[in-house]
Parts: sequence; C-alpha cells; structure tokens
Amino acid sequence: MEKRIMLGNEAIARGAYEAGVKVSSAYPGTPSTEISEFLAKFDAVYTEWAPNEKVALEVAAGASIAGVRSMACMKHVGLNVASDPLYTLAYTGVNAGLVIVVADDPGLASSQNEQDTRMIARSAHLPVIEPSDSGEAKEFFKYAFEISEKYDTPVIFRTTTKLSHSQSIVELCDRAEPQDKPYERNMAKYVMMPASAIGRHKVVEAREIKLEADASSLPINRVEMGDTKIGFITSGIAYQYVKEACPDASVLKLGMVNPLPKAMIADFIASVDTVYVFEELEPVIEEQIRAWGFEVKGKECFTKQGEYSANMLRGVIYGESALAFEKAEAPARPPILCPGCPHRSVFSVLNKLKIHAAGDIGCYTLGAVAPLNVIDTTICMGSSISLLHGMEKAKGKEFIKNWVATIGDSTFLHTGVNSLINMVYNKSSATVMILDNRTTGMTGHQEHAATGKTLKGEDTYAIDLAELCRSIGVPRVIEIDAFDIKGLEATIKESVNGDTLTVIIAKAPCALLKGQKFPNVCVCEPSECKKCGMCLKIGCPALTKQPDGTVKIDETMCNGCGLCQSYCKFGAIKKIPRA
Repeated sequence: MEKRIMLGNEAIARGAYEAGVKVSSAYPGTPSTEISEFLAKFDAVYTEWAPNEKVALEVAAGASIAGVRSMACMKHVGLNVASDPLYTLAYTGVNAGLVIVVADDPGLASSQNEQDTRMIARSAHLPVIEPSDSGEAKEFFKYAFEISEKYDTPVIFRTTTKLSHSQSIVELCDRAEPQDKPYERNMAKYVMMPASAIGRHKVVEAREIKLEADASSLPINRVEMGDTKIGFITSGIAYQYVKEACPDASVLKLGMVNPLPKAMIADFIASVDTVYVFEELEPVIEEQIRAWGFEVKGKECFTKQGEYSANMLRGVIYGESALAFEKAEAPARPPILCPGCPHRSVFSVLNKLKIHAAGDIGCYTLGAVAPLNVIDTTICMGSSISLLHGMEKAKGKEFIKNWVATIGDSTFLHTGVNSLINMVYNKSSATVMILDNRTTGMTGHQEHAATGKTLKGEDTYAIDLAELCRSIGVPRVIEIDAFDIKGLEATIKESVNGDTLTVIIAKAPCALLKGQKFPNVCVCEPSECKKCGMCLKIGCPALTKQPDGTVKIDETMCNGCGLCQSYCKFGAIKKIPRA
C-alpha cells in the first residue's frame, strides 16, 4: 500500500477516483476548487466546470439517475445557488450514488458570509458526513457513496477551509469499478409534481428515522474513552484541536453529523462527568442534544464566529494561563490587486470620474478599498447588475448617472446573464461593465465557458460575450481595451449620461495567466519626476514613494502595463525593454 501526504482536497479527489465516480461537475469556489483540478488528472472520471453550482448539481443528478456514481463540488455559498435542485433531490433520492461536496469557510478566509452547511442539510433532510483529516477525507468519501446507495439519498460531504488546505497521510487503494445501475423509468420517484412529491415526502421521513437509528453503529462514528471527568462531542477539524489541547479526555468523534446517533450520544454523556460540544460555527449538534434533554456545555463557552484552535480550547478548559501558547500576531497584509491587473485600470478611470460601482464577487471586489474606493456594494454572484437595476427603478435615471455595475466574465456567465436579461426586459438604461480578464481569477485561474478550454484542457467553443449580450437584446455593446484609459473615460461618460442600456466589455487578460509575456518594464526618471503623486493614486504595489518625494518602480514586480505612465503628465515614467 502506497502512502502519500495529501491536501484534504486532493484526498477527496482520490477518494472519488477510488469510489468509482464517473461524472463530476463543479463551479470553482475557494476552498473547494482544487478538488476538481486534482480529479481532472484521472482519465477514468469525466470532470467539468459548470457555469454555476445549480447546473453542476443537476448534471451530477442526471448522471446518478442514469446509473453511475457522480458528484458535485462547491463552496458553502454555492450551495445557496444549488438549493433549488438540492431540496427536491432529497425527495427523489438516487439511482447510483450522488455525493455533494460543500466546503464551509469558518473565519471568512475568502467568502462573504460564514453560513453553516449543516443547517441547510437539516432543513433539506439530507445526511452529512464530515472528515477530520486527509486520510479520513479519502475513506469517508468512499463510504459516502455506500450511504447514498443504501439509503437512496444524496449525501452532503462537508469540509472546511482548514481541512481542505491542510495535509496528512493518505493510504492509496485501487479504484473500485461498481457496475452501472440500469435506468428504469419511475415517474413516482423522479417526476416531482405534487402527487408524486406527497408520497416521496413520506419516504424522506422514513429514511431519516432509519438513518438516525443506524447512526450509532456506523463505523465513522466512534468513542475514544479516556479521562471520564471531561468529555467532548466533536467532529471535523475541531476534533484535531481537542486531541491536541486535551489528549487525555474522552471523545465522541462524529463522522456523520446529520442525523446524529442519539443512542451513542446518550451512552457517552452517561459515562462522562462534564461534556463539551466543540463545533465550529452554529450550535447544530449542541442544540439537538439539548433538545433531547441532555445537559452539555457549548456555545456559552465557545464563539459562533471564526475558526477554532487548540489554544482557544486550552483557554476555556485550563484558564487564562493557557493563552501564553498564543503565537505572536503577524503583520497585517491586506489584499491588493496585482501589478498589471486590468481591473485597476478600469477602477482608476471610475475613481477619476467619481463613479460609484455596484460590485460583484471576484478579484475586482478590491476596487472597494483605498486608494481606488469605487465599489459601494458586494452581495453575491451576479448581484451587481440586479442591484443597479433596482436603484434605477427606485430613484430614476438621474440617480444612476454616476453609477455602473461591474462584474467579471466568469461571474457574468455564472448568474449575471439572467440579471442582464431582466434589465433588457424591464427597459433599463443603466451601464454594465463586464471586466473580461479571460479566466476565473479569484479562485486561481480556472477555465469557463468563454475561455475556449475545458477543465481537462481540451479546446471547445468559446462564448462571445459581446454577441451573447446582443442576442438577449442589449441595444448598445462596446468592447474596449481595459488599459485604454482615454477611451474608457469617454465611453463611460457617454454611457452613464445616455438613455440606452449599455454593456461595456473591458478586455485584457489577467496578468498572472500562464503564457503571459511581459517584454517591457516601466521606470521613473527621478530628475523628471515632479512629485505630484498622480501615478500613486492607482495603488499599484510596484510603485513606492521615496523619502525625497519621487517615485520608484520595482522592476521585479512591474510587468510594463503602462497604467502609471498614462497618469504621468510630465513624461517621467517611461516604458523600456526588459533587461
């Protein structure tokens, strides 16, 4: 048996391969993105990027109904987008196994909220399996398919940022080749009109009762008895903190966190003097245990916010003296747009024109912070267009004469298209800017439907964003180089003051895309610098102000985009061939 050290996300991909998965569909979202990228390396598995999570789950469901093991991957907020099929798939059940990987983000490392997937699973009446390290991630993922097929249900496989991006030992096994299940037409099971759904709801309730009864004997739930004075009920990455901070304590480690093993929990509580429920985010386990009438300690000791740690646990259990274990805080490093980022060019023009932007989810959200200070709102994928439309209908054209919506190319295809259709249909006259950098940049440069490449790297049809906009009835569509600041300024001025719905597509590839070549570099001649600071207003990290007031450009960071040169009125900044 070969053993390797793997990221949690790589281990999940390996588990999918070993489980005999044949179809995987996903939309990239940190911290889940790498699962699909690792899985794409296995030729035996069909993998794809879908335009959004709803589509991804529906693709996986179709494969399951056809008779092969399938999966969908997303981050926690992506599950909101997929919730429409999710709740109904709980009723239909599966044919072959169907597992939905959902990565939560305690601590908000890269997300706009801190929701807890377990609460959605309880509402949808779906089982949830949660591993504690990479080794368990691989093995539990295979077991999730057994649960899915045995109990005729989709299974949610919950991870968190820490588990996704931490490493531990994984033992490799051979790929299973489960026989495809035959497809049989079954209208009562798969056609969820009211008459069928009434019957299937009864099936869901019966399944949940059976799962709860069986949960106490599932091998992924286990008791580790130690000191009976103190015990912990825990799951996922929080289990690792318990073992580090309180290695002698008794532990009930849950691999299935919905439904909970009531009998096992009752026996454990009876055998330990004081029981803590140690779970990140919401008190999902704690509230269920209290509802059964058991006394435990939980959120009165531990916060609902952010990631947990062994040091936090030490502080609660052993007192303030344990806080001496806390490491020194690292210097703050706020995120910033990269040197040469085309979004910076667009936002610099909007800033100059004093234009507000309804923003969206992506790298360009950084346009909200100094020194660009352009974006006023960011809610969810695709919301920028709808928000701007709502503003216009609320306050009229005069209000939005200094507003635009900004959205990335991948996000536009994710959920922006429907919002733009709504603008066309309901006679908007607003301005939408699609910031087309030819990739899904915020999650690490994944392909999408307009890049011309699949997840596997194969050539495919690339959707033409301009033609797509025209096809849905946008009367005015303008494509422009994102670094053409004079052209951008004129175009934006004309658009926001006009009476016609306009889409401006600002085009320039992400500076970090593979294959990008930067033959030039910008330099500032100190003797010609007038110390006006105009070039610094764009916020490029390659530019720094010297003690004497002149500007220096770090040639190791500069990629010669020339944006700073465009803002220098005195010709002090020049573009020269890279040495």
